[in-house]
Formats: sequence, C-alpha cells, structure tokens
Amino acid sequence: MQTASKKVVNGWAMYDWANSVYNLVITSTIFPAYYEAVTGDGNENTLIDKIKIGGYEFANTSLYNYILGFAFIIVAIMSPILSSIADYRGNKKQFLQFFCTMGSLACASLYFFDSNHIIGGLISVIIACVGFWSSLVFYNSYLPEIAAPEDRDRISAKGFMMGYIGSVLLQLICFVFVLKPELFGITVGKASQISFLLVGIWWMAFGWYSIGKLPNGTGVKGPHNNKLITQGYKELHKVWIELKNLPTLKRFLTAFFFYNMGVQTVMLAATLYGKSELNIPTTNLILAILIIQIVAIPGANLMARLASKWGNFNTLMVAVLIWIGGCVMGYYLPRNSIIPFYTLAVVVGFVMGGIQSVSRSTYSKLMPETHDTTSYFSFYDVTEKIAIVIGMFSFGFINELTGSQRNSVLALGIFFVIGFGLLYCTSKLEQNATT
Repeated sequence: MQTASKKVVNGWAMYDWANSVYNLVITSTIFPAYYEAVTGDGNENTLIDKIKIGGYEFANTSLYNYILGFAFIIVAIMSPILSSIADYRGNKKQFLQFFCTMGSLACASLYFFDSNHIIGGLISVIIACVGFWSSLVFYNSYLPEIAAPEDRDRISAKGFMMGYIGSVLLQLICFVFVLKPELFGITVGKASQISFLLVGIWWMAFGWYSIGKLPNGTGVKGPHNNKLITQGYKELHKVWIELKNLPTLKRFLTAFFFYNMGVQTVMLAATLYGKSELNIPTTNLILAILIIQIVAIPGANLMARLASKWGNFNTLMVAVLIWIGGCVMGYYLPRNSIIPFYTLAVVVGFVMGGIQSVSRSTYSKLMPETHDTTSYFSFYDVTEKIAIVIGMFSFGFINELTGSQRNSVLALGIFFVIGFGLLYCTSKLEQNATT
C-alpha cells in the first residue's frame, strides 16, 4: 500500500494536537491539583485526606484512581461493540466525532466542579475519560489505513509530537491564568475552572477540523447483520482465535499488557503522587509536567529513529528499562525534593511518548493484512484498558492498604519487569521466525 497524501496525514496527526490537552491539563496538571485542593482538608502535612461518598469513606487520591478505573471499564466494555459497528457500517469517522464532542463537552462542564458539586464533577471526569479513550480506538485504527508499513513509526511519532506541542501551548495559556489570577481579577480556583473550559473548546475546535480531513470508512457490502452488539464481541473473539496463528503478535500484546499497565498508571497518578506524597508545590508540579511534555517531543522522535535502526523490540526494551529505573527513583524520592523531582520528570518525559508511539506502530506492523482494522485496534484498546483498570485499582488499593503511595509506585516496577521479560522473549521469537 501507499501512504496517504500529506493533507490526510497532517489531518490525522492534528487530532493528537486537539485531544492531548485533555491528557495534559485534565489528567496530568491543573485538574489533579485542583481536585486535591477541593477534596482535601487544606493541611499539607496530612499524607492522606479522606472523602465520603454515599456513606463510604475513601482516601481522596484512591477515589480518583477508582473513578478513572471505572471509566476505563466502561471503555473496555463499549469498545468491541462500537468497533464492530464502525467496521460493518464504515462510520468510524462519525464515531470519532461523537466521542470527540462528548469528551470536550465533559471537560468544559468541569468549569462547574467545586466543593459543593463533588459528585457532579466526578461524573464529568468519567464522561471526559470515556470520550477521550473511546475516540482513540477509532483514531488509532486509521494508522494502518493511511500509512505504509515503512512509514508507520514516523507517522505514529508525528501524531504524538503534534500532541505534545499543542498541549504545551494551551497549558502555557492556562498557566498564566493559574499563576497570575490577580491580573484577571479572579481566584486561583476560578482560573483552574476557566482552564477546564478552554480544554473543552480547544479539543472540539481542532478535533472537528482534524476529523474533516480524514477519509470516510468503507462498510461491509451486502445486507447488514442486525446483531451488531453481539457481533462486536464475536469480532473480538475472532481476533483472539487468529492470534493463535500469530505467535509474535500474541506475545507482544502480552508484553504490552504488563508494561503499559505501568506506563498509563504512572501518567494518570503522577500528579497526585507528587502533590500528596512528595508535597511538591502546585507551581513546581505543573512546571515538572511541562518539562515532561517538552522533553517528550524529541524523545518520541528519537525513539522512532531508533526503532528504524535498532528494531522495534530492542527500542521498547530500552524504554522499559528506563521506566523501571524511574519507578525505583520515584520510590526513594524524599518529600519536598523539587530538583530530584524535576530530574525524574526529564527521565519519564523522554520515554513517555516514545514507548506509546513505538508500541502503536509495532502493533500495526505485526497485524495481518485485513479490512477489520478497527476490530484489531479494538482488541489492542481493550488490552490497554484492562491493563489500566488493574493498574489504577492496584495503585489505589495498595495506597489504602499500606497508607503510602510509594509502595504503589514500587509495585508498578514489577509490571515493568514482567513486561521487559516478555518483550525479550518476543524479540527472540521474531528472530527465530525470520531466520
């Protein structure tokens, strides 16, 4: 196959520009700090703040992990159904636009989240999370359709780099509101709420522009199957059966399941860990996340180049080893250690985008030639989401059980170690298959 036109490729990458502001502002920087302030007791010396929901008491950081974990369960359940409909009817472009709109509106609704509207705010968090990750099922499935195998590492990395650049630009705008609210005659809390509104506007505006550049899908010819809901799970089962004849892809997915469990959980829990466990001031915390995003741009590009030179599996193994070192470093960081925290941010940022980009392109290369690209990426997505659910619930549960998020971080290192071992076995399997 031939790679699509530059217009289509740039349009596809632009969706990363659009939606990555959710990952930065909502998942990583301003919202977690705002959530901790709204649900905490205001005493920075308290390691664990409690919050009551429906008669149950949770650590506020654990509740946040549970809420996100619940959102990922929803995505994992919905993904097979939606991907089946999209493959069958050829309307994945419409689904992409729907979830883009749903997620962006949910982000905008966080403008109303405050201490008097905790439950409503948590519902918006769930909807925004579902919108973001569900849209990625359809977005990712375009990659093997618009890029030839030899171009997929480069184009996948381009999407992530566009995402980092766009998200940093909006983050800097939000940074002005949060750090200098007096210039606008508002409080820090109101500045945060305005930031959430800006995320929704940015995501929808650029997301719709991007989607308009993408090609329409091609559905299945002939009479349509009326059992599309069950068909989705049948498609998932079909992919599972086909994996038996694709041992390299099957083992790679298993490795991806474990190391991605660590990657995504670190990304989702890092800000609250820095805020509540390490007592890093909000300003320094946001600056550290910005460092991560900036460093991730050359990191994603370098890892794409290394994948072409060293091979995808060798590149991923190096990245996982760096993640293991990052977990150990994170465990031993003392409280109020700002400079070491910045150092860790640089390490994590350098491999954060690259490992996701190379993982996505590796999967697309190992896939068989098929028209059911959305179903295959749905399987990839379900694998990713189940891993995130286990990772987030494990992180929250260990925190509740031991009273320290440090033990949760150390546990994530175990997932990376398992992932590395499986990647090594997969690389050997591929070498034997090609010799």
